[in-house]
Amino acid sequence: MSLHTSVGESGRLLSPLDPDPVTIINGDSTLPVLLVCEHAGKTVPQALGDLGLSADALNAHIGWDIGAAGVTRLLADRIGATAVMQSYSRLVIDCNRPPEAPDAMPEVSDGVPVPGNRGVTQEGRAMRRREIFDPFNAAVKELRSQPHCRAILSIHSFNPQLRDGVKRPWEISFLYRKDTATSERLRQLVLENAPNLTIGMNEPYQIDDESDWFVPRHGEESGLPHSLIEIRNDLIADAGGQAEWAKLMAAVVHRFVTEL
Repeated sequence: MSLHTSVGESGRLLSPLDPDPVTIINGDSTLPVLLVCEHAGKTVPQALGDLGLSADALNAHIGWDIGAAGVTRLLADRIGATAVMQSYSRLVIDCNRPPEAPDAMPEVSDGVPVPGNRGVTQEGRAMRRREIFDPFNAAVKELRSQPHCRAILSIHSFNPQLRDGVKRPWEISFLYRKDTATSERLRQLVLENAPNLTIGMNEPYQIDDESDWFVPRHGEESGLPHSLIEIRNDLIADAGGQAEWAKLMAAVVHRFVTEL
């Protein structure tokens, strides 16, 4: 493990050797649904070392949403939809949190201390926002505002159990607040294709303004039908699981799109 806190001579966080924070798939698609994956990546900018964490910690759920990127890519390719994905670890800055929220750059995540986030200066926080959060947020806004875009869906994953061992029984969940109709229709369509699945509604999390960004600021603000989709990460941890779930969700989203 290593920990760097300096930035380059340019005063920037990201160097030319760091990846772009935004990856867009099928950018020319006119399918009326936009896929978003805020926790697709686990990269840490070179200037921040590894945030003082082991590779195992960064590979775990605290570092990114396990399997979500794979499902999003495969789903986008199957249905020909545009997808926008964020490259950096949620520990650098969580692009599904208000950037001013304490847990946008957590000092402790799921009980694991994050040394590289301890005592980050206001300028350090502003730099992460300016170079990672803002470009990603702007890309989602631009893509959702295209005339053909009539719905937005965000793809995430969650751990199968809590740290205290309590198991989460849902294979997939839909998170929402004001737009109940979209998540309910997606639930119905999932059950039509896979009737034996256990589906959560606003499980294992609930949406609020203090700790969420996609639903309040992209879904509700845009007025578009929207839902945040959570898939249990043990089901999509490998390529086979990702392909299986992308196939299921392709059937669901394709049907949903035809009804828009």
